[in-house]
Amino acid sequence: MSNSIALFVAVILMLPVKAFAEQISKGEVLAVTCFICHGSKGKYTNGTLPPLAGYPEDIMAKRLKAYKTGELYATMMQRQISGYSDEEIDALAKYFSSLEPS
Repeated sequence: MSNSIALFVAVILMLPVKAFAEQISKGEVLAVTCFICHGSKGKYTNGTLPPLAGYPEDIMAKRLKAYKTGELYATMMQRQISGYSDEEIDALAKYFSSLEPS
């Protein structure tokens, strides 16, 4: 009987975590590394780096994949993007395109 109660309590305690996790997209989780250079939520306003918020999804995905293959070159971008799969790149592009531009 006590195992059933422990299982019930564990399930109840996990429900808020599951609900919270479903509110955060994969792209948003991956984008945290982009915020270091491109600003919080991709809204960098200094002018030396492009803001990512509101960037068209298809163009961003194409450019990120070009950095990954070496078709486009920027030292930091290639280091950052080289570890991402095409699916993860698509998720990043979808996330940033969903944000309101600066």
